[in-house]
Amino acid sequence: MPIEVEREPLTFTGRGITLRNIEPLIDGEVPPHAPPEVNGGRVVWELDSGTAALEIEAGESTRLRFRLEGIPNERRVDSLGFRIGSAGGVRSYLRNGYQSWDGSFFVEPGTPVGDGPPAKAPTLGFAMTALLPSAQPGAVVLGFTRHDRFQSRFHFGGNAAAPTIDVETLRDGVPHDGTVEAEPLVMFDDDEVEPALRRWSHLVAAESPSPPRLRDKRITGWCSWYNLYAAIDERSILDNLAAAKQFRDDRNVPFEVFQIDDGFTPEMGDWLDVKPQFQRGIKPLLGDISAAGFTPGLWIAPFLVGNRSRLYAAHPDWVVQRADGGGPLVHMKFYGEFRWHKGSEEYYVLDVTNPEAAAYIRAVFRTWRRDWGARYFKTDFMNAGMEYGPAEARWHEAGLSRVDIWRRMAAIIREEIGDVLWLGCGCPLWASVGLVDAVRIGRDIGVSWHGDYSAESLLRDQLTRNHASGVLWQADPDCVLLRDGFHELSDEEVRSLLMFAGLSGGVLMTSDKLDELSEERSELFASLLRGTELRCEFPELGSSQAVIVQRATRPDGSWMVNLFNVGDRTEPVEVGGAKIEVPPHASRLIEP
Repeated sequence: MPIEVEREPLTFTGRGITLRNIEPLIDGEVPPHAPPEVNGGRVVWELDSGTAALEIEAGESTRLRFRLEGIPNERRVDSLGFRIGSAGGVRSYLRNGYQSWDGSFFVEPGTPVGDGPPAKAPTLGFAMTALLPSAQPGAVVLGFTRHDRFQSRFHFGGNAAAPTIDVETLRDGVPHDGTVEAEPLVMFDDDEVEPALRRWSHLVAAESPSPPRLRDKRITGWCSWYNLYAAIDERSILDNLAAAKQFRDDRNVPFEVFQIDDGFTPEMGDWLDVKPQFQRGIKPLLGDISAAGFTPGLWIAPFLVGNRSRLYAAHPDWVVQRADGGGPLVHMKFYGEFRWHKGSEEYYVLDVTNPEAAAYIRAVFRTWRRDWGARYFKTDFMNAGMEYGPAEARWHEAGLSRVDIWRRMAAIIREEIGDVLWLGCGCPLWASVGLVDAVRIGRDIGVSWHGDYSAESLLRDQLTRNHASGVLWQADPDCVLLRDGFHELSDEEVRSLLMFAGLSGGVLMTSDKLDELSEERSELFASLLRGTELRCEFPELGSSQAVIVQRATRPDGSWMVNLFNVGDRTEPVEVGGAKIEVPPHASRLIEP
């Protein structure tokens, strides 16, 4: 059903949720304003200087456009939008993260901010939200449809009895001519949560200036990180290459990519230098990978520059500076014993608006692709180019939004690598549409059930971001663990997590040495690799039950249901009139 719109007083109603007390919002504050004037589909608030206007186009999807008009050209606007002063009938809302690692999850109104980083706060979301009603099934979705110019966000405030929502676009002080627009919004409802979110993803795809890069089969393969980590050399890579080739050939499975992850370069930023453990360099090794029938891949963090890199020593002006003039902006720091596997204590952000810095990173990707022969690129820490507005950072070229800057780097990468595969990690989920082929949708998988680097991110973020997989990009749930040891997971947990990731239909890769696995694990992994075109759905998304219901559909229409109990006690589940007992941290597969 369409959202009902009452214009006097301005109210939006759907599925028992009522959004009212709408006011303009500029730079995070409600400015002094006259009572709104309503003229058809246009609501106008007179301000001290200029007007704020909300244009409403009612229909199957209610479309909203908010703008400031007639303001002085010299007035700086960092953010604008509107405040929903009363959001009644909301049981919970989707706090939708912006990049791979900041998480997406349902939150009850009135939940406090918490002690974590602001970007992960339960009261701050990005791009869209799904409001779940207290008294009905389904959801009301409120979401932005353009993400290639500015970042847009939601602040959830108030308390459980009287929640509020700030809906705003970050303009980052970009110059204007007296009219400043927020990004366009849509509002609609649906009987089910995930179909509502998937509908939003399709709208984003339709309004993207470049169409999503979608392929008809999942990306599969091997990545060095989650077993070898940084302890790689030419011998270990070749040993794993031989094991991967034998596994692929013996089991006759699609196994496409063989990717060397972090550990082959001495410092962030010195991307054309190679550690002495790779005696022949990287180009011959990529040739060996290609000769074995794999797509050769490399890892890079293009925005990062270590303070002990040769690049920074030669070009300190190529990194982003602090807005207060206090030197380079530090994105990450390692001051204690742990130095990763490099020498730098600080990591800065490459200033891609500096023509010389842009030319350098362009040359790196051109060399890796055209000379070295890489045909799969995993770009990491891509969030470093998006997290800083003009209040924190000073870029070489002023007057750009953070999305402008990020997409400038992304455009360089895509231009230089051509049409080969690109996986974004630590990556903006929505600004990357039309540029990347796949996106990591959660934190590093880790080796335990609980914690920041664990199964928890997979079990949370795969559900809430699945709606975009196959619509905006291919979702990467991260590598699956197959080995018997050197982790803290039980056999049942390993099997169930492998099933869950494998049935997701997105990227399916491992880092384990494939000639050291048990026959049972090898065959299960092989069977999942053969499902190259699965479509995954979560029909119970938004439910508070401990058992995840995952439905995987094959191209011929046949399907299977995976019941995954992520709780700590046995849960009964009724399927087709029969009751199934699902043990904790375990899954049960049902096929008709």
